[in-house]
Amino acid sequence: MSDLCSPTFEDLAVRLGFSCEEAGGLVEFRNPTALENWTLPVLEVTIIVGAVLALVFAIVRLRRQGDPTNLVLWFGATAYLFVIEPPLYFPATFGIEEHVDTMFAHNVFTVDFMWGRLPLYIVAIYPLMATLAFEIVRMLGVFTRYGVLVGAVCVGFVHHAFYEIFDHLGPQLRWWEWSLENPVNQPFFDAVPIPSVVVFAALWPMSLALCVQFFVGRHVDAGRHFTGVELTWRTVVIGLLASVGTFVLPLPATVLGIGSDTVRGVVYLAELAVVSVVAVVALGRRWRDLRGADASVERHTNRFVQVYALVYLGVMALLWATALPEFLGAVDGVTDNGDPVGNLWYTLACFVVAFTCVAATFTVGPRSGTDPVGTDRSTETSTV
Repeated sequence: MSDLCSPTFEDLAVRLGFSCEEAGGLVEFRNPTALENWTLPVLEVTIIVGAVLALVFAIVRLRRQGDPTNLVLWFGATAYLFVIEPPLYFPATFGIEEHVDTMFAHNVFTVDFMWGRLPLYIVAIYPLMATLAFEIVRMLGVFTRYGVLVGAVCVGFVHHAFYEIFDHLGPQLRWWEWSLENPVNQPFFDAVPIPSVVVFAALWPMSLALCVQFFVGRHVDAGRHFTGVELTWRTVVIGLLASVGTFVLPLPATVLGIGSDTVRGVVYLAELAVVSVVAVVALGRRWRDLRGADASVERHTNRFVQVYALVYLGVMALLWATALPEFLGAVDGVTDNGDPVGNLWYTLACFVVAFTCVAATFTVGPRSGTDPVGTDRSTETSTV
């Protein structure tokens, strides 16, 4: 639709190699072998398969253990997506173009929605990433020991590690393109806006996890059962409140950084530092405590998350390895093909954090009596 092609989006689309005018309709399918490069369909398959499996295992957990937490998390993340993303794609349609111009454009993938704005894998990445991070924290018993808030902070930290591995690679492989002139994206950390590094990688999953655990998870841990109607309205509320949290949590940077990109960036990074310190202490203590706990105590585990987290890290490692020659040949942060590169050292640190968190879940898992989607019969006291 030509009336939906803003000048900024059209420019980003051209840089990615497609035309906004030819971006299809509400749904469009493409030949995966005809995409920009081979990494796009690999990324799609990894994320979409993971999200579908996460949904399947969430349903199985509900049926076998009567635990709807993962299912609410999955749909809550999806609800959050449809609250947040459309205004970012069509700011003029939502009447916010004077405040928020087009921030980025996704490349076209095998399956796209909304006139080339929303690839199917983006719909899938929200619930998949949220499930991986939430369940890793849950397996380490942070919610049961330290409560909702600290557990949510840890989810934000773990999600950040997994997400930034992907976030720092995407621009180089033309998975998306950021608008360099948009003030909302400022300042940049190499190829990635610091607001993306902090807000979308850490603060939104923190907000979502807090809502899920407060409205559903802690009640399930206490033995409560929900009806279908109760779960439905709670899931909708979770999606809406998580969106509000994404606006509230970055407010210090938004307010203090008015008129100065540098100040805004510093405050964003300070928020991320606080999240990281709290999470490292909480996760480290829980791992140490569980390592020395009574071996007869069965703990929450999720074999799907343990295995698929490693699959995700393996695929990302492969994609990074294939992108490394052009990365190393980049001049002033730009490859010979004109693509911006992310920060390799930060990505390596995120790989270490993500792998360490997954490895920790294997060293504290239940000794007996678990099924493929795990059990949750911890005797620890839950706090709020």
